[in-house]
Amino acid sequence: MVMGFCIGGPFIGSLLKRAPGRVSAAVLAQPVGWRPEMRDPKYPGTFWKSWVPALIAKRPEITMQTAEQFVTRMFETDPDFLFTVTRDFMRTCQNPILVLPDEVPAHPYAVAMECAMLAPKAEVSMFPWKQPKERIPLAVRQIHSFLKAHRPA
Repeated sequence: MVMGFCIGGPFIGSLLKRAPGRVSAAVLAQPVGWRPEMRDPKYPGTFWKSWVPALIAKRPEITMQTAEQFVTRMFETDPDFLFTVTRDFMRTCQNPILVLPDEVPAHPYAVAMECAMLAPKAEVSMFPWKQPKERIPLAVRQIHSFLKAHRPA
């Protein structure tokens, strides 16, 4: 089972594509992506300045060149939808998926809901699930129930 927030959504998409038999259930919380009308050419730079230096500080085996190639491929090579998988893949993905949408530029509601609508075995949480804060325990219970229902034998 896998769960990822933000950029974890595209990472999970890649896992589902490459090794679907190894993932019994996936939770995509606030998956990062872009709606075509929201593309911001400055976003990769913001991502670069905040995430990459912290990653390299924690993982010295990752070079700046490797990180730059990753960011370029992720955000500048057909930067649409969930980045790592196509809509056609999501339509055929047979893994159970729970989607927790958000609605900010980096985590557009439209991308999260499109993932939920395309994937045949997808479920979606209430929205908004983080506000008011009293809703968070309900979202956590839903995640727990979803993962428990799809745990491997």
